[in-house]
Amino acid sequence: MKKLEGVYPVLVTPMLNQTDIDWDGFRQNIEHFIEAGVTGIAINGSTGEFVSLSKEERMKAVEVAVHQIKGRITLIVGTAAETTEDAVAYTQQAEQAGADAALLINSYYAHPKDEEIYLHFKTVAESVSFPIMIYNNPFTSGVDISLDTILKVGREVPNITHIKESSGSIGKARDIVRQGQDDIKVFCGSEDLAIESFLVGAVGWISVSGNIVPELVTELYNNVQEGNLEKAWSIYDRILPLCAFLEGSGKYVQITKRAMELKGWAGGPCRLPRLPLTAEEDAQLKAILADLDVLITELH
Repeated sequence: MKKLEGVYPVLVTPMLNQTDIDWDGFRQNIEHFIEAGVTGIAINGSTGEFVSLSKEERMKAVEVAVHQIKGRITLIVGTAAETTEDAVAYTQQAEQAGADAALLINSYYAHPKDEEIYLHFKTVAESVSFPIMIYNNPFTSGVDISLDTILKVGREVPNITHIKESSGSIGKARDIVRQGQDDIKVFCGSEDLAIESFLVGAVGWISVSGNIVPELVTELYNNVQEGNLEKAWSIYDRILPLCAFLEGSGKYVQITKRAMELKGWAGGPCRLPRLPLTAEEDAQLKAILADLDVLITELH
């Protein structure tokens, strides 16, 4: 199984309009990330508007990404679904198409109990052989998966290898690392806890801001790994306004797509009910990006 570590931008699904996905733009964006030196990418996540995509569109995105990457970087595919049966189908398709791993959250409407979450993860993971990264995001799913369940599923299901931890509790990330040992590794899933997560033992970061500044989040991670914490913090201090905007606005998809457009990459509109940024939000984003452009110039 491919080793999963490092920073993975979680990609938007660019669109030409409310109806049509910009597949050429999707391919071009992937090339931009490869050129930026990222370890890998994640697609069909929340930032990719997976709940707004049809089954056919989600599966085509996997095929397009696999073909574009050609093994050059790691590809993680979001395979979330409300039912276990559908999650199995998405996960099997991702493996068969040639993806390297799947990212799987629990049912996000049913608010399942821990024993239901355990069975969901176990059933999906056992339907494939490639690595599964489970996902704890109580803000999206309405359920904060218990530490015991996370440790149990990591211990008892061999190909559940990682967890994207997005509860916002650094203590929870710490406890999974300390008690999970070799059973399950932690990826940071919070934009404003990246270095903190690395310091308690996280091995990677699924990053929304990585869509916008892939070179900076990669530089941050590399400096942490090399022990250059002062340099890492200086980069992170400059990225944090973007992270806070993404986390606090409720419009992280719109912000990311608009930022991609401002950088000359493919973004486009979001599908309804998501509306575009207001004039004030757009101005705030442009100011943040201007400062980050200065930082990119300083570092290179």
